[in-house]
Amino acid sequence: MPLFDWPLEQLRTYQAPAAAPPDFDAFWQRTLGETRKHALGARFERVDEPLYCLTHVFDVTFAGFGGQPIRAWLVTPAGATTRLPTVVSYVGYGGGRSLPLEHMAPAVAGLAHFVMDNRGQGSGFSPGDTADEAGSGPQHPGFMTRGIESPDTYYYRRLITDAVRAVEAAVTHPLVDAERIAVRGASQGGGLALAAAGLLGERVKLVAADVPFLCHFRRAVELGLQAPYNEITRYLAVHRGQIQAVFATLAYFDGMFFSERIKARALVSCGLMDQVCPPSTVFAAYNRITAPKEMKLYDFNEHEGGGIYQQREWLRWFVECL
Repeated sequence: MPLFDWPLEQLRTYQAPAAAPPDFDAFWQRTLGETRKHALGARFERVDEPLYCLTHVFDVTFAGFGGQPIRAWLVTPAGATTRLPTVVSYVGYGGGRSLPLEHMAPAVAGLAHFVMDNRGQGSGFSPGDTADEAGSGPQHPGFMTRGIESPDTYYYRRLITDAVRAVEAAVTHPLVDAERIAVRGASQGGGLALAAAGLLGERVKLVAADVPFLCHFRRAVELGLQAPYNEITRYLAVHRGQIQAVFATLAYFDGMFFSERIKARALVSCGLMDQVCPPSTVFAAYNRITAPKEMKLYDFNEHEGGGIYQQREWLRWFVECL
């Protein structure tokens, strides 16, 4: 796959010509305020899983957007008796929380690991257990255009709210240290990590976003290279009069604007041949982070980014910093 985006020198200095909506903060304060009227009700049920000699696993349910039940896993080191630094992880597009066996590495490294399920997803590359209880108007198959007529009805209003509530649910467990919280994810999970960090401010100490999705929608959609962004391209090809309204909605969910609000130290990765999340969209968000930050580049990789090598990077970074 050839390089297709701008040269690295241009990526490093790129500032997208876009500003957050004037009521961006008010929108999210209202959204989270409405959800917090519902009791969090986090429940942790111990389950037996392989590697029980190394880890303990809890099946979690908590109230996300609208008080709707969201599933998760909490994996802790076996025998832990004191509060632990904790990683809250978000899953990529189409995936669900899968089985706990996929999420053991942080616990083996001495961290608690909270893994949020994706509402309505979990039928792609990994299984999930959480429904999306909200309906929507016409949409292209997938999630990118579900409820896109308005910020109030857009799918990612619900999912991003769930991501914030996941952190709030995690810290209710007696083994989780609320003063040592990191958030992370890859692709969609990376976009959710940026959003959660931006909305939670100093409550999050570290954020790791690998090849993050949900950033600089306008450029991503105009490039229209691959799914999932091309779901929006295809939607607009049919709903020809909705271009302005669609991008007005997407502005409330753009990782660029959450990144401006991040207080945590950040580690971001990018594959320079990535046609799913083009490098210019990743740098558009990264360049707006004013907190201490680092970018890991993978010159000849696509959307897999650094893969297991990047997992080693963020895991080592979390252990050192937390």
